[in-house]
Amino acid sequence: MAANGNSVTIQVPATSANCGPGFDCLGLACTLYNTFTYTLVPKERGVHVISLGMDTSFVPTGHTNLAAQAFFHLWDKLNKAEVGLQVVSHIEVPVSRGLGSSSTAVVAGLMAANVLGGAGLNKQQLVTEATEMEGHPDNVAPAILGGMTASVQDNGQVYSLKLPMVPHYKLVVLVPDMQLPTAKARAALPKTISHKDAVYSVSRAALLIGSMVTGHYEYLPAALQDKLHQPYRLPLIPGAEEAFAAAREAGAYNAVISGSGSTLMAYVPMDGDVEKVGKAMQEPFAKRNIHSVYHVLKIDDEGAKVL
Repeated sequence: MAANGNSVTIQVPATSANCGPGFDCLGLACTLYNTFTYTLVPKERGVHVISLGMDTSFVPTGHTNLAAQAFFHLWDKLNKAEVGLQVVSHIEVPVSRGLGSSSTAVVAGLMAANVLGGAGLNKQQLVTEATEMEGHPDNVAPAILGGMTASVQDNGQVYSLKLPMVPHYKLVVLVPDMQLPTAKARAALPKTISHKDAVYSVSRAALLIGSMVTGHYEYLPAALQDKLHQPYRLPLIPGAEEAFAAAREAGAYNAVISGSGSTLMAYVPMDGDVEKVGKAMQEPFAKRNIHSVYHVLKIDDEGAKVL
């Protein structure tokens, strides 16, 4: 990694956590990006954040900005001299929609401090730093490593494995015009679940990983099912359950809540009609007068990078 003087630009992909049954441990990176340019300035100029693109009204412009906080999280650990900071962000990833917008900011800040501070942390070390800030690795791991990742935390250490796969499917990402804060989505989850439901989801998470690494996508209709979080979050997204059914009817393998929502993600065969799937998923929301857009994306295999 190399910086240009006192400035560096970081590109971070959107991510979809959970992937159905992999609650808080599976995630994938996809081809939608936020880009952040960090410039060191004299400390008396403080912290200034300029946001361009979508949902900019939700992005703080000073010290409370997450992209700036993440930078100083590592910068201060490195015992670097006090500095001021300018961050210019170009936002394509919707805020509070389940596509890892906060993770893009955390990852960008840590990578910028790593480069400008000369820390030399590798990507696995950055995953641990990012998890310390985010609390769980399901978004930050694929954002940093790319592809689909499986992650666990053990005694403060994060182990993230990037799955060896060549994805031969497309992602139809349906974004309703409604925010669903992660805190609200987590509050909907029960404190305990039955042993039967746990086995249901664990078995499907195992099948999902097997399907991905072998290319046996015919198992995805079953492998993408879940009973750990989706049944409790679907009522928070009016039209989502109908959109799942519509996606399958239109030819998708299946669909899941992306992260904590409100975004939905359908996995579609390579020869599938993605436009048909996207429009079918929009209909239940349109009936409820909820505007939505859909994107046709691929897996980003590279992860965050310095431009």
